[in-house]
Amino acid sequence: MASATKTRTTATRLLTAVAVLSGLVLSAAQAHAAAPASPAGAPAAAAAALPAIDMEATVLAAQIDPRRADSTLTPGAKDSVLAVERALQAKGLLESRWVDGYFGTTTVAAYAAFQRSLGYTGLDANGLPGVTSLTALGKDRYTVSRQIGVGAKVKRDGYTVNTRTQSMLTEAERLSGVHLKLDQGSYNPGGDPTSAGTHDGGGVVDINVDGMTAATRTAVAKALRQVGFAAWVRSPSQGNWPWHIHAAALNDTDLATQAQNQTGDYYLGLNGLANHGADDGPRVAIQTWEEYQRTH
Repeated sequence: MASATKTRTTATRLLTAVAVLSGLVLSAAQAHAAAPASPAGAPAAAAAALPAIDMEATVLAAQIDPRRADSTLTPGAKDSVLAVERALQAKGLLESRWVDGYFGTTTVAAYAAFQRSLGYTGLDANGLPGVTSLTALGKDRYTVSRQIGVGAKVKRDGYTVNTRTQSMLTEAERLSGVHLKLDQGSYNPGGDPTSAGTHDGGGVVDINVDGMTAATRTAVAKALRQVGFAAWVRSPSQGNWPWHIHAAALNDTDLATQAQNQTGDYYLGLNGLANHGADDGPRVAIQTWEEYQRTH
């Protein structure tokens, strides 16, 4: 009798184990059926997140690097610039020897060629990466972080500026306590021959200094620099113009080539004039508008 009981108990345990295993197999099959299928033959890397490039650092390098006398890289920009250069190389626009993390004149020219391939002309093909072109270039290669947008064109004192420039001027007014009246705005091609084309694009203004003391002019230039402008007090002794403050917004992606050169010179300690003299403006920690906003 004991033997029969033991046999029945063993059989019961076997049946229970089979049922449990069957349930596990069924659950695994159901889970597999519910999971989305991967494309046939898709590489494992396709599922991985794309690397992100820093647009702020990339645009900054595109302004500074072409003005350098050597091949020093812009701090913090190397990886992002390399990603852009590799994408340009893949499109046959840049030779491999220029894929080095240095956004010099050759890379600027290659990027401008890519912009033209998208149908862009004029300021939209100035060689400075904009959000749309940078995103298009990086399709399936990278994403774009720290995006820069200059915004719509607006009027200030009867002159045209973009929204980013307007915001920067408003903040500089707050810092200096001085109302800033423009003598010249942006997007003004050929408007003033003495400006050498710097006002042809966005981000550049001349500020009226009538009635300002020398100390006030310097204080205004300092405030402009603090919010992200390359700004200098200009005197009649420097050119065929009256006293004024010339300001070019760093990292404005609508900058004309001449203004790009000025912002690059500013980073390198120069005065932004054709004589390549030493910077004669107030000393501040150089930063862009986006960097200023993150700390204030």
